[in-house]
Amino acid sequence: MDIANFTAFLAVAATGSFSRAAEQLHLTQPAISKRIATLEQQLGARLFDRIGKHVGLTEAGRALQPRAELIINTLNDTRRALGNLSANIQGRLRLATSHHIGLHRLPPLLRRFTKAYPGVVLDIEFLDSEIAYEKVLHGEIELAVITLAPAVEPPIIATRIWHDQLEFVVAPEHPLAGKDEVQLQQLASYPAVFPGVNTFTHRVVGQLFERHGITPQVSMSTNYMETIKMMVSIGLAWSVLPRTMIDSQVRALQVPNAGLVRELGCIHHNGRTLSNAGRALIELLHQHSDNSGPL
Repeated sequence: MDIANFTAFLAVAATGSFSRAAEQLHLTQPAISKRIATLEQQLGARLFDRIGKHVGLTEAGRALQPRAELIINTLNDTRRALGNLSANIQGRLRLATSHHIGLHRLPPLLRRFTKAYPGVVLDIEFLDSEIAYEKVLHGEIELAVITLAPAVEPPIIATRIWHDQLEFVVAPEHPLAGKDEVQLQQLASYPAVFPGVNTFTHRVVGQLFERHGITPQVSMSTNYMETIKMMVSIGLAWSVLPRTMIDSQVRALQVPNAGLVRELGCIHHNGRTLSNAGRALIELLHQHSDNSGPL
């Protein structure tokens, strides 16, 4: 069977659309439809139900999906293993990173990496850390540089690169801005904007309040730190921001015994062969870490 047919099948399954799958694979929609039809003919089973504009997997499609992923991942792993027999650092490296890290941490390192290894083509996706984690877990991406989950378990291997200190912040004109110290209970009496409910950062902040039996007034949430900073700066709410983002637009508060910190780092799958390019990037990250180490 043609691997391209499996690739088309997985793209349609992931996007729920023939047109979006075609866009993702840089093909025409008729080409995608033809590949799916060929695969269905070869397997003797219908893989998708097409009801109006909705495209969903049939029972046969659901059974095929994990097997097709295994076939594609095994083939890609074999290519990387054979490519690693050469000491050359080249080829395509699929990398995911969060928007915050991609804007504030990675640019100088990637500039140095591309200068050192001009034969490597970086394929970078900007994703929420939680989505990037899942893509590494399912073998879709080789490496991710993200906010690390509070608990990381095999088959994911995580390496700390940066300790990211978080600070409670308000607008300069906020009633709490002029206080020498602010207690968590005081913060809870004012509206807050939090990182998205499903984010690792939300867990870090939420656990602090849970330990003290306090429920903050979360009026809004967003996954983007830049948006949080804007909301805080115009006085809509208080929040937490990485220390590296604090400037004259916001005021950091002194909150005793808070000690909020999140870990930023690199993850990969322990069952996947790292490419030479992937190993080189991890080594570069290690060289510019602040106390890196495996979790």
